Amino acid sequence: MNLKFFDIVIVGAGPAGGHCARILAKSGRKVLLAEQNDTFDKNDFSSAATPLETLSQFNLPESVVGSCWHKLTIETSKVSQTWESPKNLGVVLNFAKFREFLASEVQGNGSEVWLGCRYTGHSQANGETIVQFKQLSDGQSIKVSTKVLVDATGFARAIMYDKENEKPDFLSGTGIEYLIEVEPEIYNKYANDLIFFLGDKWMPKGYSWIFPMEQNRLKVGAGRIFLDPKTVKSLEPLKKYIDLLIDEYLKSKNYTIIDKHGSTLKYSQGLQDIYYKDNIIAIGDTVSTVNFLGGEGIRHGMDCAQIAGKYIEKYLDGKISDFRDYEIQMHHKFDKKWDISERLAVRKYIDDVNDQLTDRAISYLKYMKTEDVMDILFYYKFEKIHRGFGGYLSRKFKGLINKFQL
Repeated sequence: MNLKFFDIVIVGAGPAGGHCARILAKSGRKVLLAEQNDTFDKNDFSSAATPLETLSQFNLPESVVGSCWHKLTIETSKVSQTWESPKNLGVVLNFAKFREFLASEVQGNGSEVWLGCRYTGHSQANGETIVQFKQLSDGQSIKVSTKVLVDATGFARAIMYDKENEKPDFLSGTGIEYLIEVEPEIYNKYANDLIFFLGDKWMPKGYSWIFPMEQNRLKVGAGRIFLDPKTVKSLEPLKKYIDLLIDEYLKSKNYTIIDKHGSTLKYSQGLQDIYYKDNIIAIGDTVSTVNFLGGEGIRHGMDCAQIAGKYIEKYLDGKISDFRDYEIQMHHKFDKKWDISERLAVRKYIDDVNDQLTDRAISYLKYMKTEDVMDILFYYKFEKIHRGFGGYLSRKFKGLINKFQL
């Protein structure tokens, strides 16, 4: 049987998979990007807030931007603190348009994108890897041949692990987000503000958010972190906290729900994921490339894709025989920052730091400049907390951070 041949087959057209395919297609490789959803409007799950430099760093067009923001607000049960800039600090991406753009770049550079194709398995034959898909529209089975297989299936980790019990222990999270249309006066009030909510009032064992999107539309979501799925059964449903934000914080009386979507995150404590196996390489959420404290993964997944792309090129050119150096570079880049974020997340969301400590921590941040808060929240420069305070406040805040990390 004659099989269609590709240099690289990438399973999963999220930020990591799409960007990796984009890079390799631009370099002249023959790439197949396969996605199980039949349109990019499905599984539109990401809140998609990111710093402004993400656009230039990854050469993204304005057409994928849902909105811009120049204010950053953190609300706790009793404290509200806002930082702002005269210039834009970041954007909220239209996640569907963003992924569609990456796929169009793949096709525009001579490679292929298959939507509605679910990965069902792979095997080795005559020194090549045979990848099998099921076409969801008619159930037809399709097989292709590839030199490199990329697992970009996110939390499913569908390729790297043959059995569920082979996977490492995970910290797990789940989130739900509504896209709503609100009254113009409410939208205008929050149109330029990225708002996070902490504390038992807004979201026990997690956090919630309100992000601006296109005209009169807001993203309102809530997510929680847990070690044991049984823990969630004793908690109120996420919907309760989304409704609380809409009814009590936004005070919208005539909103319309445009869309509801959700997602799951599974993060390997200590980054114990399998990064490669023979000619198979894993990227993005499949190797926990996400800030677990804030749940942000888009730019980190794309960063991971760029690193992986470099080693895939070397592998195809015969310069390396495996992806060991890829794993080493990934750990070198992410280990330290992710370790701190992981410990803070466990302390805050799982060990359940009390509201009073959270209120005090955010109260102390009001003394910091906007750019320093951005560096802490988006670039994990936690050392700025100590540098940014003098005398008494520095000692007090250092004590708070130590309590969070214990």
